[in-house]
Amino acid sequence: MDSMKGKVWTFRDCIDTDVIIAGRYLRTFNPEDLAAHVMEAEDPEFSSKVGKGDIIVGGWNFGCGSSREQAPVAIKTAGVSVVIAKSFARIFYRNAINIGLPVITADIEVDEGDILEVNIEDGIIINETTKKTFKIKPFDAEMLDILENGGLVNQYLKNKKEV
Repeated sequence: MDSMKGKVWTFRDCIDTDVIIAGRYLRTFNPEDLAAHVMEAEDPEFSSKVGKGDIIVGGWNFGCGSSREQAPVAIKTAGVSVVIAKSFARIFYRNAINIGLPVITADIEVDEGDILEVNIEDGIIINETTKKTFKIKPFDAEMLDILENGGLVNQYLKNKKEV
């Protein structure tokens, strides 16, 4: 998997799934409609400011709350390439991987607006703004395969065709 590079958007501890995508927007299954309202409770302009490849850096317990799969879908569809946080709610972490959104548990020094380069295969995060490098646990081959295929269902369908 190629390294990801983007502008950092920082968020506080305990960002729950209702903050990521409010329940009132869950009447649609259209990912673009969800992305238009992502992180609206924290920053009403976030969806119009975030760019393709940008990176979310959160605090502790990112994605807590309900098990709604729409939360990582909204983040990914908005263009975010990876989410880094000090810790994740387990169900959010799993849902993110299942839809092909890389999530990294790490405590890194970063400010909003910094530019990060993230390589999950080699286990390196480089803050290009401050020139600091952070070592993370590289993703294993199976996890990389899931992410490269765009999620668990896509990986299953690809492997099913190959058999």
